[in-house]
Amino acid sequence: MRIALDYNAALRQNAGIGRYTRELVRAFVQLASDDQLVLFYAARDLPPDHYGLRALRELQAHFRQIEIAPIPLAERWLTIMWQRIRVPIPVEYWTGPVDLVHAPDFVLPPVRSARTLLTVHDLTFRIHPETAHANLRRYLERAVPRSLRKASHVLVDSVSTQRDLQQLMGVDPSRVTVLYPGVGAHFRTVTDAEALNAVRRKYQLPQRFLFFISTLEPRKNLSRLMEAFERLRTNSAALHDVQLLLGGKPGWLSEPILEQAHHTDGVRLLGPIPDEDLPALYTLAAATVYPSLYEGFGFPPLESLACGTPTLVANTSSLPEVVGDLGVLVDPGDVASLVRGLERVLHDPHVRGLAQQHGPAQAARFTWERAGRQLRDVYQAVVVGRYD
Repeated sequence: MRIALDYNAALRQNAGIGRYTRELVRAFVQLASDDQLVLFYAARDLPPDHYGLRALRELQAHFRQIEIAPIPLAERWLTIMWQRIRVPIPVEYWTGPVDLVHAPDFVLPPVRSARTLLTVHDLTFRIHPETAHANLRRYLERAVPRSLRKASHVLVDSVSTQRDLQQLMGVDPSRVTVLYPGVGAHFRTVTDAEALNAVRRKYQLPQRFLFFISTLEPRKNLSRLMEAFERLRTNSAALHDVQLLLGGKPGWLSEPILEQAHHTDGVRLLGPIPDEDLPALYTLAAATVYPSLYEGFGFPPLESLACGTPTLVANTSSLPEVVGDLGVLVDPGDVASLVRGLERVLHDPHVRGLAQQHGPAQAARFTWERAGRQLRDVYQAVVVGRYD
């Protein structure tokens, strides 16, 4: 097979869809098959020494199956051309003939004759429209349904998203395959005391802290989390030494979140965190907290469990599906429920014991190796028309 894959998110996003795309590509090419993978991307706005391009060149040097197809436009103009003005220049103009085009980031490019596979990670723009910019919502409301109609088959990250597609977009479940993302093998309990102390010094960590990591945006429900944390500390003098550490870069509509964080005692903003520091931060944390309003999958809770650390998650969307019986579930819209959940992850030894004993096994159910094998099977099925 010869597959063209949209690599734009992989080059431009450290986490989320960027990580999903990079890991899936690496897992696929490590299968050592004869299938060719053509990675296309908008190249005009990327300098030659861009970190993503350096990593891509290294990947290509290791795997002969990879070809690259730079498109001489900036990403914004490529999106305008394909999705807003809808100029029908097919992606094969740059990739050459392919059997399949895979779009892992919600929208399909124009295609001449190849079959198509679309990944839809979530429907936040439809379920929680208040958490995104109006322009983005309008764009996705047009582009995603159009891409869903054109796609030969659809991938999603969870049964939750598959159900949302059926209920909100009228997509037949038989046209949708659930392909769970994986947890990196480096996410495990850190036992090296020197490595732990180095991270503790680097971030000036307190002895006890709750840890959040993701993009800081309204969907993550951080305003209610901080309100619950403040209420928890007010109710218990014994918890005044506990801090809530928020890691990640600011996203859209983040200004009120940052303002609240600066004015809430015990809350600290850590900023973006390198991936290599995360296992130690998870290991050192009393618990991780992820009460997001909606998630198509949600990496941090699983990464936390992989490190044997308890996790608090919302009882909505895919999060209960991901953590199984090991997460402390809360109603993300109810501050009192969040307070009770924080009390549990901080005080209940049974919660910590379950995470330490069974967390790594729960996370081990989600591997990139398995995802890569499943992706190859889906590619083959779409190319031969098995889903028609």
